[in-house]
Amino acid sequence: MAACARTAPLLLLLAFSFAFAGSVTERKAEEFHVGVVLDLGTTVAKVARTSMSLAVEDFNAVHPSYTTRLVLHVRDSMGDDVQAASAVLDLLENHKVQTIVGPQKSSQATFVSALGNKCQIPIISFTATSPTLSSRTLPYFVRATLNDSAQVNSIVSMIKAYGWREVVPIYVDNDYGRGIIPSLVDALQQIDVHVPYQSEIDQSSTSEEITQELYKLMTMQTRVYVVHMSPSLGSVLFTKAKEIGMMSEGTVWIITDGLTNLIDSLNPSVVEAMNGALGVKVYVPISTELDSFTKRWYMRSRIDHPNDPTMKLNIFGLWAYDSIWAIAQAAEMSKVRKAMFQRPSSEKNLTNLETLQTSINGPALRKAMLQNKFRGLSGYFDLSDGQLQVSTFRIINVAGKGYREIGFWTARNGISKALEQKRSHPTYESTKPDLNIVIWPGEVTELPRGWELAVRGKKLQVGVVKGHYPEYIDADEDPITGVTTARGLAIDVFEEAVKRLPYALAYEYKLFNITGIASSSYDEFVYQVYLKKYDIAVGDIAIRYNRSLYVDFTLPYTESGVAMVVPVREKEKVKRLISRIVLVVWLFFILVLKSSYTASLTSMLTVQQLQPTAHDVHELLKNGEYIGCGSGSFVMGLLEELGFPRSMIKPYHNPEDIHNALSRGSKNGGIAALVGEIPYIKLFLTKNCKRYTMIGPIYKTAGFGYAFPKGSPLVGDISQAILNITGGDTIIQIEQKWVRDKNSCQNEGSIIGSGSLTFASFEGPIILTGVVSTSSLLVALIMYFYRNKKIKPHHSDSEQISSHGENER
Repeated sequence: MAACARTAPLLLLLAFSFAFAGSVTERKAEEFHVGVVLDLGTTVAKVARTSMSLAVEDFNAVHPSYTTRLVLHVRDSMGDDVQAASAVLDLLENHKVQTIVGPQKSSQATFVSALGNKCQIPIISFTATSPTLSSRTLPYFVRATLNDSAQVNSIVSMIKAYGWREVVPIYVDNDYGRGIIPSLVDALQQIDVHVPYQSEIDQSSTSEEITQELYKLMTMQTRVYVVHMSPSLGSVLFTKAKEIGMMSEGTVWIITDGLTNLIDSLNPSVVEAMNGALGVKVYVPISTELDSFTKRWYMRSRIDHPNDPTMKLNIFGLWAYDSIWAIAQAAEMSKVRKAMFQRPSSEKNLTNLETLQTSINGPALRKAMLQNKFRGLSGYFDLSDGQLQVSTFRIINVAGKGYREIGFWTARNGISKALEQKRSHPTYESTKPDLNIVIWPGEVTELPRGWELAVRGKKLQVGVVKGHYPEYIDADEDPITGVTTARGLAIDVFEEAVKRLPYALAYEYKLFNITGIASSSYDEFVYQVYLKKYDIAVGDIAIRYNRSLYVDFTLPYTESGVAMVVPVREKEKVKRLISRIVLVVWLFFILVLKSSYTASLTSMLTVQQLQPTAHDVHELLKNGEYIGCGSGSFVMGLLEELGFPRSMIKPYHNPEDIHNALSRGSKNGGIAALVGEIPYIKLFLTKNCKRYTMIGPIYKTAGFGYAFPKGSPLVGDISQAILNITGGDTIIQIEQKWVRDKNSCQNEGSIIGSGSLTFASFEGPIILTGVVSTSSLLVALIMYFYRNKKIKPHHSDSEQISSHGENER
């Protein structure tokens, strides 16, 4: 791959440049002093020192006409923060260095960068990776390596792709180790992955102390570990993990680039102990320049370190090489000719730190360094944001005495097998990550589930309650043995779900006594899971938002919603004589109606509906009616939110009490309606089908579920089993066993009555018949009296004539 800053392949340039260099007038070149502070006894420092020496030679050879020549002053910090600071002070005071390369550790870089800020001297480190170091607060600190947080997304993407729900970070307890944890935990929480524990290991811990910490991890159920520590401490960790059986089947180990970038330098026995682990490793593009440099580096390394075992070139050596090129180019671009410093205004009674001079060239040098971008041996070298920008990682799988490449992660495409592979849309048929096959710890290819029961033989503690509806949940504790037995629909569904898990799950029931009638009693029961008294809470537990803040729920195994039960109005049957007389009259009346009206009327009379006594909960509130709910139910709080005074809400323990209260009614010491969860209401209606009806649902809820600790990996598996149960015939069989046939009485809203004829049923025909009959009677009477009145005077006149005639005779 062609280099932007170089006009031809390096081999040809070097051959040409060395021949041309002798003709350049040496007096034109100005020395540019650079301080180098590293822990020279470490492999990283030894590799980097050889790379930097070659970088100076290569740069001068490629750019013979440049007027600046780098001079390196190397100091050993000996792994000590104070020694690193002392070495930097010596370089600043006695050698007037204009740039510092190093120091090696993040803890060292913190103080040294503060010195750089004070003196306006750029501090460029290719090994200090802690996110706590930032160019925003330390503008003269330039990170020529990755911020540890840069690899977080690649690690989290792997965890998400494989579906693990709990992760335990294991890290060294120093600035380097702690720096990555906040961003890692935040990223895991964003994908709903729980971090139940963080394992801090002191950098001075002995093998025995590390072993004890590993044994502590074995007592927990999480089996996914993210390891972030130095190679020396990591070597001890994995060796001990192998010894005590933690590198066996079922475990997952993910290592950060602090280990993977140096995996080639680790002892082969350590690499074998790490077999099965996954890791992220900085991607370095292949190029002819890199291949040529690697060969020359090995030759020079044997000369520089004749007494050391053969070392391998790593990413830190490449970053060291590119850092020197970046400094050399910045020195030339900023037109720096010689070191220029400004003394403090007053040097009397000042400490050594206060007498430090300020570099006049520093701001221009820093600006040129941040603006310079080129194609280096490590890839595209861009420090524009104050730190190296890298967007590609290799994903490796440790195997044998080395590792296998199983894929890549890029900021653009995420996880993929090939680097240039376009992101494919996920399908419902396949949820496996787009990576090559992994050989997991224990030399298996089956995906570890990432957790297991912490202690073999220990049973999960499953909390149960003695519910108010025994058909759903009921439990008893033997007073002698203390053994709890549980039964009910909730228990049958739970036990069936456990049977369908792909692994054995040992558990035992523990009774939680719900006391009183407070609406918070079930909240208290669920809260025991948060307090770790129970591993699971099983029962008729409503899935509520406030409870989900401290526990995780499975998918519901029942219908959802809150509804209302109210009595229905019955009218009397045709039993009395007068009703039967009316019936005869009505039957006679309809004989004269047209056939169409007869059919319509018959249909109306045979589909008579019974109406509920109330249609809306707000109607009851407006009328000041008493209302009931289940004892210990969240519904009491819901009714209070709707505006019902607590004094108007009556809790009940069992269906018999509810039936009695509804029968009496609100005005006679009972209630006008019952508000409760739909499963309870349908259970109540199976026993009281003819007298009550269900109105609603009036409020949406998520149904009944089981409660688990936050982040429990069991939630997903149990939920999947519940889906399997509720989607088949099993749930029907369980419901028929405990709550009878729920379809035998579907009293919802208006319900169909018996069809009995009542007096009111004949109201229309009777009125019409009565009006016609009465009118006819009145007309007949009027006519009768009229006729009689007209005839009576005529009759009197006749009698008078007759009488007169007789008198005459």
